[in-house]
Amino acid sequence: MSLWADSVASLPVVNVASVPQRSPFRYPGGKTWLIPYLRAWIQSQKRVQNFFEPFAGGAIASLTVAAENLADHVTMSEIDEHVASVWKVVLHGDGKRLAQKIADFTMEEMALDKTLASESNDLVETAFQTILRNRVNHGGILAFGAGRIRNGESGKGLKSRWYPQTLSRRILDIIELREKITFFQEDGFNVIRKNLHQPDALFFLDPPYTAGNKKAGSRLYTHFEINHLQLFSLASQIKGDFLMTYENAPAVKDLAAQFNFETLEIPMRNTRNAPMTELLISSNLAWVSKTFSLS
Repeated sequence: MSLWADSVASLPVVNVASVPQRSPFRYPGGKTWLIPYLRAWIQSQKRVQNFFEPFAGGAIASLTVAAENLADHVTMSEIDEHVASVWKVVLHGDGKRLAQKIADFTMEEMALDKTLASESNDLVETAFQTILRNRVNHGGILAFGAGRIRNGESGKGLKSRWYPQTLSRRILDIIELREKITFFQEDGFNVIRKNLHQPDALFFLDPPYTAGNKKAGSRLYTHFEINHLQLFSLASQIKGDFLMTYENAPAVKDLAAQFNFETLEIPMRNTRNAPMTELLISSNLAWVSKTFSLS
């Protein structure tokens, strides 16, 4: 059921510059714009014991929940081995070494090529290579065949998105949150199945955007093929609560209607500053109206 069809213009377009940037990733489909809605959703609940982000990616939701003490514990999972390498190192490994490698690296094409061409069984090195690729590829895309930034911002080329001290600091800040966060390299569907019967758990579900006609996920993500019908079915079985974000597409709205979920179009701007909308989906979105004073 689509809510407040005439009210989308009344919702604020989130100023992403006002949202703390906690992730070391520039992640396709990043959810910085969602953070005010995420806070409002969680605060509309009783005290949350367990927060799950089964399709973590850049994990801005999990990092925000942990940093702002919005839940007692956060569990995040990601199936992509390269993205997972970063979270394994930062949350359960030698994150300080990774932070130092980032701080010490001088971004030059020869040094970049040499680093990315090297083969190693060292998880920290794999994580470092992943961060490098994420920062120098167009849009942060890690999927096979992604092209590199050439001109970049103000002609800075490869250095356009390389802020070594800032990235190093973000990783060190995440290390301080280790006791609050558990990471698994696992299929998000399995994480949902194993925990959906917990009445005190919240799930933030942000799968690759491949359910609509745009098929953007095939360009952005390595693991982009998922069973969207199955995901909606699992969401309907969650005993606690869930919040989904999806591309605003008829196919997605049809799935939501099939399971009697509510949907709301949220205004935002993409990376080119063009206006667009994304969908919030849940079993109950009344908290949006209360928080943002919609009629």
